[in-house]
Amino acid sequence: MPLTTGHAHAPHDRRPARLVSRTRPAAPDTARIISDPSTPVFVTVHADGRRRYGYWRPHDPVTGQGSCYVALPTEECDSLHAAGRITLGEPVVDPSRTTYRVRAARTPARPLRAVPGPVLAA
Repeated sequence: MPLTTGHAHAPHDRRPARLVSRTRPAAPDTARIISDPSTPVFVTVHADGRRRYGYWRPHDPVTGQGSCYVALPTEECDSLHAAGRITLGEPVVDPSRTTYRVRAARTPARPLRAVPGPVLAA
C-alpha cells in the first residue's frame, strides 16, 4: 500500500476526519457572533500592536465540528469598534499581551414620540 501525506486517517481508524473551514464570517455574521451572549469574544493585543479577535467554538456532536478557537476578521472587528458597535471590557495584562472582553455596544432606546390624539374639552 503506498504511503500518503496529509491528514487522512488509517483505514482501521474509526474517528471522523476533522474538517477545517478556511472561510471567515462576513461582517453581519461577525456582529451576530459578538452580540451573542453565550459566545464570549476576546481581543488579544500583543506587545508589537498586533490584534487578534476570537472565540471558543464548543464541540457540536451533531456535526462533529468545534472544540477549537476561531479567529474573527481583524479588519471587520476594528471597523465595528471604530463605529461604536462593539466595546472592550477591562484589560487583563500579561507581559507580552493584553486581553479584553469584546461585547456589542448597547444602543440607547429610541425616545417615545407623542401620538396625536383627540383633544378632550373640559
